[in-house]
Amino acid sequence: MAMVRLLPAFKDYLWGGTKLKENYNKKSDLDIVAESWELSTHKDGQSIVDSGEDQGMLFGDYLQKLGKEALGTKGAAFENFPILIKFIDAKGNLSIQVHPNNEYAMRVEKEYGKTEMWYILDAEEGASLYYGTNKEITKEEFRERIENNTLLDVLKSVPVHKGDVFFIEAGTIHAIGEGIVICEIQQNSNTTYRVYDFGRVGADGKPRELHIDKAIDVSNLTPLESDFKPCGEVKTYDGYQVAMMASCDYFTTYIYEVKSECSVKVDEESFASFVIVDGEGTIESDDTMLSIRKGDSIFATAGTGSVRVKGNCRFIQSRV
Repeated sequence: MAMVRLLPAFKDYLWGGTKLKENYNKKSDLDIVAESWELSTHKDGQSIVDSGEDQGMLFGDYLQKLGKEALGTKGAAFENFPILIKFIDAKGNLSIQVHPNNEYAMRVEKEYGKTEMWYILDAEEGASLYYGTNKEITKEEFRERIENNTLLDVLKSVPVHKGDVFFIEAGTIHAIGEGIVICEIQQNSNTTYRVYDFGRVGADGKPRELHIDKAIDVSNLTPLESDFKPCGEVKTYDGYQVAMMASCDYFTTYIYEVKSECSVKVDEESFASFVIVDGEGTIESDDTMLSIRKGDSIFATAGTGSVRVKGNCRFIQSRV
């Protein structure tokens, strides 16, 4: 049993801003911090253990040292660590993109597919994002609209507000719009098929690569219905509130609003991630106590038992 603080890997993609450094206590030499990978064993950016006797160790090496039992019976059933958690600051629009499912991704990319969810941490007035199509279209029309720059006409544009929840199943065409900060919980994958990029160029002065044929292969071109709220009811207890936000084969997430104290049971089935999205306090297990504040990421191994969060804060708990 163990509980540690993690430091993220940072990404300076061209659409990113500075809010993660300014508002979420992220320390980086990068001028732009588009993403911070808070819980990651992915080869493209690993988290780093930042407390305890293994401080400084890459998170993947840390888990290897602990062994599969640290992931729990459900977590250990996955070939690789199953989830990746990020903060994302979209100063500009992200590209229109889609992610493949497991079957396609494993066959073509040799890694997991990517189903994900977004919790909206902040959104400027008038901010919006794209979520699927606004009508059913054929693969032929999809290709034509990509080629003639009319794709946005058939995408569903959704106004965004702080606290909204978006579940993005693999195959859903989507894009985060400018002025939005999110926490993303996703499968452990970095496979993205870019469909449309608003005519932008990368750091090398050339248009960024598109993946049109693959996107056509995997995209769901039928409109999706959602109210963009947590999937579970808000339950109120003495000192805190909690609601399940999303649940699928790859992860289950909850949002906690703590006014004084709450207890979360980390059982033998799964590890737990605690990402602090507002406020401050402490987090305690039987043998560890860590201070927490907005932006922190805490990992607890399966079987840790009762984890107590004290203070005035909001956090996302994720597990498999």
